[in-house]
This record gives sequence, structure tokens and C-alpha cells, in this order.
Amino acid sequence: MLAAGGAAASVGLPAFSQQGEAFPSRVIRIVVPYPAGGTTDQLARAIAQPMREVLGQTVIVENKPGAGGTIGTDYVAKQPADGYTLVFGNSGPSATAGLMRKLPYDPQKDFRPISGVMRVPMILAVPADSPHKSVAEFVAWARSRGDKVNYGSTGVGGASHLYSEYFNELAGTRFQHIPYTGAPPLLTAFAGGQVQMAFVTGLDGAVMVQAGKIRYLAVSSPKRTPVLPDLPAIAETVPGFQAVGWFGVLAPAGVPDPVAQKLSSTIAAVVRRPEVSKFLTDRNVEPWGSTQEELGRTIEGEIAQWGPLVKKFNITV
Repeated sequence: MLAAGGAAASVGLPAFSQQGEAFPSRVIRIVVPYPAGGTTDQLARAIAQPMREVLGQTVIVENKPGAGGTIGTDYVAKQPADGYTLVFGNSGPSATAGLMRKLPYDPQKDFRPISGVMRVPMILAVPADSPHKSVAEFVAWARSRGDKVNYGSTGVGGASHLYSEYFNELAGTRFQHIPYTGAPPLLTAFAGGQVQMAFVTGLDGAVMVQAGKIRYLAVSSPKRTPVLPDLPAIAETVPGFQAVGWFGVLAPAGVPDPVAQKLSSTIAAVVRRPEVSKFLTDRNVEPWGSTQEELGRTIEGEIAQWGPLVKKFNITV
């Protein structure tokens, strides 16, 4: 069970560590386990400066990439549980990574959820020259083609892989998997006509849509999302399909309740700021600012949803 504290403390009240010192009294580091300049890095930096303003203390973003996010995440898991070293994590496949490979940390036991910063529905996309204008048309065509259709992903075990297999399962299609090493090569292949379908984020797909290379059909959220209101939900055609990713902040397990509550309420306040909310919605992600409990329940729900599917599809990395 993921540890989660009680109701978030007021942002204006001081928090104290187990040693009795006021928190924060020194620099807070948010570790991004991916390279500088990437999507995760940009999103983390969007909250770091406002957090500094609210807390009155320096908040820096530190990149520790490698091994698909494992190196930086493991680093944070082994830091003191004092609230001064956090990880900017993400959803689903990350939470269920332990089901797919042996990790040097336990994704549940070694972390305490602090706050979900944003929700990220993925988008079912097709090449711009595809004749299919709806999920219903696309599914009917794919069924008629059997296993002579393909989908691309950003890599084995990633969200775009799991979402596509989930789609195959519920839609009765037989798309064959072509894995790539990240979003850029996937999108390049997509634009070049080598891929017939892929799940992409609005962050990654926006440039290709604007360039007229790919077209969106529907979103993965259970209902239409405010950030892409003109797109239907896949569930409107494929009943039961729902999958929404997230980005958020986690701390090493054992962080004192007052410190965790202070961080959680600070992040929630930051996400509610108009300029931060606009930054996120402009990038097709939904501002969230969850409590610890909400993020904890979300992670547990993902494990319950994806765990059986990972085993059923025999996904290993």
C-alpha cells in the first residue's frame, strides 16, 4: 500500500521535520529521471519556480537520466526521507514497471505520493492521409485486415505500447507492434507512412498535427477532455476503454507527515495559478494538483488495471 498522509496542510503554515526544524530550511531538489529539455523536464520546471515563490526557498530541477528513468528514480528512493529530494514521476507503465522487469527499488513501497501535477490523456492518431475519419471506421477497416495492420510505440512496456494492446483487446483488432526508441523516431516513422496507428500525447503530437503529418481520432480518457474538447473519447466507440496518464511528485517513503502535507498543498496551490494552468493546457495536459491520497489511489488503480494485462500480453522488458 502506498503511504499517504492526511489532509493537506495550509500552505501558509510552517511544517516541521522529525528533528524539529522548520521546513523548508534549505534547497529542495526535484529530480527528473530523463534528459534536460524533454517533455518531463519542461513540465517539472513549470512548477519549480512557483514552488520557490510559495515556499520562500530555492527549488531546483536536477536531471539524472538513464535506463528508461530507473537511474534517477532509484537515486531518489535511496535519499534521506526529509522532503528535500523529490522525483518528478509519471504514470501507469512506470508504476507497473516492477511487473515487467527487476528494479533496484519498489515502485510502491519505496515512495510516498505527494501530488499529481497533471493528467495526460493519450490520443489515438493515424497518418494524415488515412481515409478513416472516426474510430468506428478505423476499427472496421482494421478488423477486415486481420494481422496485416500495425501500430507504433515509443518502446516496449511504455504507455503507447500498453494502450495499443489494450485497444486491440477491447476493439477486437490485431494490430502488430513496431517498437521505437522514444517519441521522436516514432513520429518520424509515422510521418513517413511506416506506421498505421499510434497512441501519442498532445505534447508529442502537436507539431506533427500542425505540420499536417498525422491526424487525431479520439482521446483515451473515459470522456471528452477540456483540453481537446472536439475529440471524442475512444470509449464512445469501444466501450470500457479508459486510460489516463499523469505526471506528479513523489518523495522517498518515510517523509514526515507535516513535510509531505506542506509539499502537497504547495504543489496544489501552484497548479491552480493561472499562468501555470495555462502553460499546461496549452500543451494539451489537464492541470490536476491532487492530494496525496488521490495520487496514491490513482497509482493503486493503475496497478490493478495494468498488472493483469501486462501478464496476459506477456510484456517483458
